[in-house]
Amino acid sequence: MEANIAVPAALIGDPARAAMLQALFDGRAQPATALAWAAGVSAQSASNHLTQLVAGGLLSVTSQGRHRYYRLAGPEVAQVLEALAVLGPPPRALVRPLDARARSLRDARSCYDHVAGRLGVALADAMEHGGLIEADGADRYRLTEAGRERLGALGVDLSPPKAARRGQMRPCLDWTERRRHLAGPLAARLMTRLMDLGWLRRTGPTRALLLTPAGHRGLTDALGLDLTEASAAA
Repeated sequence: MEANIAVPAALIGDPARAAMLQALFDGRAQPATALAWAAGVSAQSASNHLTQLVAGGLLSVTSQGRHRYYRLAGPEVAQVLEALAVLGPPPRALVRPLDARARSLRDARSCYDHVAGRLGVALADAMEHGGLIEADGADRYRLTEAGRERLGALGVDLSPPKAARRGQMRPCLDWTERRRHLAGPLAARLMTRLMDLGWLRRTGPTRALLLTPAGHRGLTDALGLDLTEASAAA
């Protein structure tokens, strides 16, 4: 019996629903009003779309008082959306950035719960080249002993995740860079720790992230981060 990919594909394929899903890419929950604005549809139309996305298993919803908040149902949904973004032509504003928002999204952003964009790719490269992670099959990474020491020194939680069917870290193909960054429970904990340290911070209502000067120094020292190649490719 084959999996029925037509159902989620049809849900994602509608432009309004696709816009709503992309608006939730940073892992944060949003009310229906915000998602209606992101999709450019009426409140009634947004409600219909959101009902379908929840029923189809792509979104989860939480009630808080009179309000309902929607978020992606899990990292698997974010991974599918990121992969689909790779299949489509690069957005014009990202191929040749025309404004600060486009540039900031390409430089660093959250992909659900982990770091993406040029920074995410550079972190993956630094950790692999530095011997902190190593391939564990075709679709996952293993943290080496050196990696455990480095991340532990940063204060990253290294306890085994409750559920990690695909391992603690896996490659996730980056939408703008067409290369892989790191996803999975450990990558999510790394992003959380970098934000707690003040090395990364959000820049506004988008999923763009800012690498602070302290973060640049800290990641260079701790993980061997090198943004030279990424900057040269701009």
